[in-house]
Amino acid sequence: MLERSQSPTPSAELVDSVLSASRALVAVAARSLAQVTDDVTLAQYRALIEVASRGPLRLADLALALRVDRSTATRMCDRLIRRGLVSRRRLADDRRAVRISLTPAGRELVAQVSRHRRAEIGQIVARVPAHEQPMVVQALRAFAQAAGEVPEQSWTLGWNIETDAVQ
Repeated sequence: MLERSQSPTPSAELVDSVLSASRALVAVAARSLAQVTDDVTLAQYRALIEVASRGPLRLADLALALRVDRSTATRMCDRLIRRGLVSRRRLADDRRAVRISLTPAGRELVAQVSRHRRAEIGQIVARVPAHEQPMVVQALRAFAQAAGEVPEQSWTLGWNIETDAVQ
């Protein structure tokens, strides 16, 4: 049995299929974001999604999750702070560390965009033949897990929005 690190090289067909699906999903995300606001870029929205899905993050951890330089994450957060979508707070135990949290406006933006995305994806998935849908679920879960994504249903479960603490 092959270990994960020894997986065979994926086929070109698999890579091309994922690229096609990715283009479709990015288009859905862009349309959904545009329906809610024209003030937030897809990259900034991705930062909001990371904070929404993982809870309050140190700026360094957000940069790591986004796979960007810390200075890039700082500039992105500065713009989101000016728009009132995130807040920045110094940690009491390490004054050099900064924690980024969604504001109520940021949570609402993520919720609105997610509703639009869910509705459009629902329409697309409804066109997948019923007998193929379980295979699609399995494939997409495996892909999201390999990418390190937090499962959709886990978002903010157990988080107290007022205190940004795990219950």
